[in-house]
Amino acid sequence: MRDASPEIFPDRPKPPTAAWVGTALASATLAACGGGSTPGAAVVPGPIVNTSASDEEAARFLLQAQFSASDADVASVRTLGYAAWLERQLALPLGQTGWDWLDSRGYGDVLNRANYYDSSYQADYMMWNQLIMASDSVRKRLALALSEYFVVSLSGLSFTWRAHAGAHYWDTLVAHAAGNFRNLLEAVTLHPAMGYYLSTKGNKKEDASGRQPDENYAREVMQLFTIGLLELNADGTPKLDASGNQQDTYAASDVSNLARVFTGYDFDQSQNVNTVIAQTGGGTRTVSSAAFARLPMKLTASNHSTLAVTFLGSTIAANTSAAAALKSALDTLFNHPNTGPFFCRQMIQRLTTSNPTPAYVARVAAVFGNNGAGVRGDLSSVFKAILLDEEARSSAGLTQLEYGKLREPMLRLVQWARSFGVSSTSGDWKIGDLSNAATQLGQSPLRSPSVFNFFRPGYVPPATALSAGVVAPEFQGVSESSVGGYLNYMMTLISNGLNSGDIKAAYTAELALAIDAVALVRRLNLLLCAGQLSAANQTLIVNALNATALTSASTVAAQRNRVYAAVLLVMASADYLIQK
Repeated sequence: MRDASPEIFPDRPKPPTAAWVGTALASATLAACGGGSTPGAAVVPGPIVNTSASDEEAARFLLQAQFSASDADVASVRTLGYAAWLERQLALPLGQTGWDWLDSRGYGDVLNRANYYDSSYQADYMMWNQLIMASDSVRKRLALALSEYFVVSLSGLSFTWRAHAGAHYWDTLVAHAAGNFRNLLEAVTLHPAMGYYLSTKGNKKEDASGRQPDENYAREVMQLFTIGLLELNADGTPKLDASGNQQDTYAASDVSNLARVFTGYDFDQSQNVNTVIAQTGGGTRTVSSAAFARLPMKLTASNHSTLAVTFLGSTIAANTSAAAALKSALDTLFNHPNTGPFFCRQMIQRLTTSNPTPAYVARVAAVFGNNGAGVRGDLSSVFKAILLDEEARSSAGLTQLEYGKLREPMLRLVQWARSFGVSSTSGDWKIGDLSNAATQLGQSPLRSPSVFNFFRPGYVPPATALSAGVVAPEFQGVSESSVGGYLNYMMTLISNGLNSGDIKAAYTAELALAIDAVALVRRLNLLLCAGQLSAANQTLIVNALNATALTSASTVAAQRNRVYAAVLLVMASADYLIQK
């Protein structure tokens, strides 16, 4: 239904008013992005930037393209150039899958008394392990962006082997991150996790009793995954009719017709092996293996609607086979002129800036339409276009007040872990669901509160000084509670790690600089902020660190405490929280 629009998705808590937030976050809201151009203007090819003149420029690129900027990666980018470095990263073999990691830790054991088949928490461990440890970090970063577009939430799955289903959904995004949008769209549509999450699983055709196909996926595949709510120009701006009004992309009849295409599908149980398990309170329970959780949903032809389907000006004839109907419907959505700009703008928002200029969107959308070799939907080319565009690489954005984006909390944790050599001694990576805003991050991968993601792409914090038309999506999760929760959680994490020190940072290079506060802050400025920590804030942090004097005779504990304090202060600063 239209009232499910993300534009009226219930807002999170009201924006912060506390003094700390006012200075560190609320003021930083103004750095949400910037620029504009004439709506619907012709696409002007943008210059591709391929070399970095400094370590800071290389680090800035790395923090957009992946999760962290190590010394080795900075040197590699400067040697190879942006494009060649990206090519090399995207060509890396896929690392261990999330599914295989779960099985390697014993979570696929149907006889384990922990009843893993009824839990999802082990998928949280899998996700943090994937994001922190995977060698193909660029692909994982792109997959994470895709997970906030094609949303499936572990919190909305409640069937047997839900953790494995969530892991395989993640693996699907990873596998297709450098592939083609059309293939990804079909893989997502038929995935058992998506089938359960948006009601395609078990969806049946109309019958004489008045039953009609469930419309959930038909609505969301248009509204959220392909064309959006409004007709768009090639640059992502709304098309206006002769009276200057915005135009809807689809009507209720489009949804009800399209819903017929997504009938007849259910879990594919053909490869399952059943195990009879004695229950603690008596009796037995038959539990299947996890095989169905990684298989595309299977068609039961008798449950599939054979009525004609008319939507978005196209018609699928009555009695068309289910496979042909699905292909035709997805092809129509894939080839719709809205799909490129709608998708590309949101990927730009996730990777570089909250408010890309229409010209930036148009340039990237043009690549979605044709990668230069006549291929539409080439995601590898799209992501390269996003990251190499002049608007992403130019230093002009660094001095524009309304440019950039608020760094998502889960990205902050992954950056911290990758930057400072975090490891899990046991290999268990027991970092759980960190969605609690008051005591944790207020965000956790694959844990969106709804299909509308953690925040709306068009969210504008109320009572702020943002210019008209400027949005700040990630601020939908900001409140006094979330700011305090983040700081307190990171303060403990930075110094103590997790699980009695099983997960802890090494800080090897930072400890070597602990006595020299200026050098330490300079290093953190590069690693965490890509050199964007202001001189004034560097001075404040250095002075705070030097308030406790250190010498070469100081204890290791004292030196570690200085490193902990330095990392926390940088990660609490507005210069860090706003990524430009």
